[in-house]
Amino acid sequence: DICEQLLAAEQSTYHNTLLALRGFCSLHAQDHHGALQDFQRVIEHDPPHPNSCIKALCGRGLIRISGGSNYLTALDYITACQLKLEETIFTIKSYVPWNQRGLLLKVLQEEGQMMLQKKRYPGGSSVSFQKKQTGLCTFLTLKVDAPGVFQLASLLVELDSSDEASRILCADALYQMGRGEEAHKMLSLALSRNPQRAPVLARLALLQLKRGFVHDGNQLLKRLIRIGDSSCLLPILDIFQDEDRKLLQSHCRWRALAILKGKQEAAAIKEAIAHLSFAILAAGGYAEDCLLTRARCYGRLGQMKTAIFDFNAVLKENPRNVQALSGRGFVHLALRQQKEAVQDLLSALKVEAGAVIPAILCLKPEAQGLVTGWLLQHGRAALTQLMATKDLPGEETLGDLLTMAKALTKICRAAQHHIFYTDVLMANGRHQEALKHLQEAFGPCPAEDFARARLALLQLQSRNMAGAAAQLSVLARRDEKDLAFLLNFVDTKQQQHLAQAAAQEGKVLMKNHHHEQALGYLSLAVLASRDSPRYLRRRAACLVHLKKHEKALKDMAKVIQGHGCNSPKTRAGDHCCQGFLLLALAQEEAAVQHYMQALQLDEPLALGTITNCPGRESLTKTFHKIAQCNFEKQRYEEAWKITDYGLKIGKSSELQKLKARLKREASSCSIH
Repeated sequence: DICEQLLAAEQSTYHNTLLALRGFCSLHAQDHHGALQDFQRVIEHDPPHPNSCIKALCGRGLIRISGGSNYLTALDYITACQLKLEETIFTIKSYVPWNQRGLLLKVLQEEGQMMLQKKRYPGGSSVSFQKKQTGLCTFLTLKVDAPGVFQLASLLVELDSSDEASRILCADALYQMGRGEEAHKMLSLALSRNPQRAPVLARLALLQLKRGFVHDGNQLLKRLIRIGDSSCLLPILDIFQDEDRKLLQSHCRWRALAILKGKQEAAAIKEAIAHLSFAILAAGGYAEDCLLTRARCYGRLGQMKTAIFDFNAVLKENPRNVQALSGRGFVHLALRQQKEAVQDLLSALKVEAGAVIPAILCLKPEAQGLVTGWLLQHGRAALTQLMATKDLPGEETLGDLLTMAKALTKICRAAQHHIFYTDVLMANGRHQEALKHLQEAFGPCPAEDFARARLALLQLQSRNMAGAAAQLSVLARRDEKDLAFLLNFVDTKQQQHLAQAAAQEGKVLMKNHHHEQALGYLSLAVLASRDSPRYLRRRAACLVHLKKHEKALKDMAKVIQGHGCNSPKTRAGDHCCQGFLLLALAQEEAAVQHYMQALQLDEPLALGTITNCPGRESLTKTFHKIAQCNFEKQRYEEAWKITDYGLKIGKSSELQKLKARLKREASSCSIH
């Protein structure tokens, strides 16, 4: 009321002062609208009255906080400081209530920090007052940069000299103004009060490096590492100049590499990781060489998932980075994640095999063996699938296999690697190269069966069927699976000729009682003919001579399973053969069933075969035994059937007695 009476008086003395005072009265009375009108009239008055204008700016700044316009609040207080710092301090202490002063200081600190980080006014490059004419009013406008923030920080320090955040803000502003020595003194004073303050240590470390005091900088960084708060670097990096960030990055990287060249203890590796983390932060979050080195350090400490995270960061920017691909592959290797390890190492080999091979050779022998074993297993499976389906997805896949196979021969000169490389060359149709490599690796006359088989396969190109069959028959006795894979390289017509040549040689060897050698040729004939019944029967006969009844039984089972348009005579003979094999394996009940089927198909042929082997008398006893078992289990119909067929083989008195008992037991019902 007093202000209004004075303002209503005819004299206009102290008009702006009275408006400012009335504005604060309205502000304390929660009349923000009236207060803002009074403050605005003072600010827009031409010419402005400095002391009154400072009060109006401070008052308007408080109103803007309640409206959420913190940036504009900071601008008001920076403007006030530019006009007269001492008056601004007096106004805050006299007119701003103590319960609002804490919030005001916090807001000004945060906004000042963001201004220095260029998050509020990125275009500001100088601080100056400019007059902007709008109608009859003149406004004060401001471009904010380091000097303006310095004045704001000076205000905050004067208001609370014990507040560390205000001193740090003041030091940051001095740094950006090029007054590094003053910033250093202010930070040193803050550090003396709190020696474990990470934000102060980080800033001092940079200033010491900038001044050329490397030793002092290292000591400060060590103290920062011991505290373990690297996050304090994030806001500082927005304040540092580009050349100083590069200086920090290069120094921390150099320091990490120096540490890693010395001790390899866990503590030293952790210190190196901390320096690398500083370097990565200084680079803006991505520094390829530092990320790769840090990932390897994490791997040494056993922190595999963290290592993968760093490798992934590199691969996100550069998916063809060989070091990241191979490094991540080795981490998956350590975790025994076979699929992921193979995928990464294959990708790395495709990009630059020359860089990956030495890295694999640096691994321990056990790890090398695991890598080569996994790669070979993957390559074999892929090549087998491609050759079996005859559906090659293009040169890229075979090209990848060729790169991997060649790398395997350089990592470890094992026979299986050279064999695989030869197979891939053949799959690519490069037969001359395959032959050359095979002879270079194993000599002109290989002693290794797998190598000789490949040589034989290449000889097929020159129509040398007999020579090829001889070599492949050896592999057939040792590894039918590998032989089946190799036959995928041979076209259908050549396979037919090969099967005929092998079967003929096997027949001759069987006649001369060389059954072991004959078995290899007959196995080759079976595989090359895709399980021809004729060759299966011959091999089964050979296996019988070698007393390998179980394998012979499997062959005859395939033959019988394929019975279709065969004559009854042929089928009867097959069942007799199967019955004989089952007897040899003591599977009498199943044997009896096959003999009954044979008798049903062609009785004269079956009886003739039984007479030769195993003999009628012997088989009759077997029939009686099985019939008796069925009788005891009250399976009368089955017992009658077996007895009836048994009597066709031989007139056994035991079978006749059993038949009579069956008639008596089943007298009340018809069993046929």
